[in-house]
Amino acid sequence: MELDFIERRSPNFDERKLPVSMIVLHYTGMPDAEGALDRLTSPEAKVSAHYMVDEDGLIYRLVEESKRAWHAGKSRWRGITDVNSASIGIEIVNPGHEFGYRDFPDEQMAAVIPLVADIKERHGIGRGNVVGHSDVAPDRKEDPGELFPWHALAKRRLALPSPTRELIDPYWTDAGFLLALERFGYDVTDSQKAVIAFQRRFRPDLIDGIVDGECRAKLLALLLPRPQ
Repeated sequence: MELDFIERRSPNFDERKLPVSMIVLHYTGMPDAEGALDRLTSPEAKVSAHYMVDEDGLIYRLVEESKRAWHAGKSRWRGITDVNSASIGIEIVNPGHEFGYRDFPDEQMAAVIPLVADIKERHGIGRGNVVGHSDVAPDRKEDPGELFPWHALAKRRLALPSPTRELIDPYWTDAGFLLALERFGYDVTDSQKAVIAFQRRFRPDLIDGIVDGECRAKLLALLLPRPQ
């Protein structure tokens, strides 16, 4: 599928220090798309992303992929602390939890999916490194949030699915769960927020910050090698 972009360049970028190995998905968290676009291209705001996808499916290209956009802030994933250097950032227009969080329209996802697929293939990015902002900054961020249809990406092998079959509770202690969560990739400095971020991504129907058998079983399944 040939992707069409609207060029709306942001001055907010610098040079990468790492090769691209991740895709980070965000929601804009602002009342409307134009306000988000203005902010992402404002020199004063000092924030940006490589792409922004509007609710109608229009894709704006803000920063060249070869450059380091400023979208992830203080974040960490699988030992990488300069996530901006290692990632492509995609802002997805949605008012977010502050301004009336809502479902992501089909037209929007019909643009997000091929965009992610194209970036993932060109850079050879593994499914486990297609993540949300809340995954890489669990102590600060909630986006793209529990309404984001990760399953739509997972069924196309563009992101990890939430395990549902043959789940086995390993009965880890809470400390053991956090060790496993860190091994999977999360920053567990704020343990409860790390658990909430995991739930938001892999069990969005119950986000309570409590480690239970379902959480343990899902994490175990994510860590275990699966036969191809």
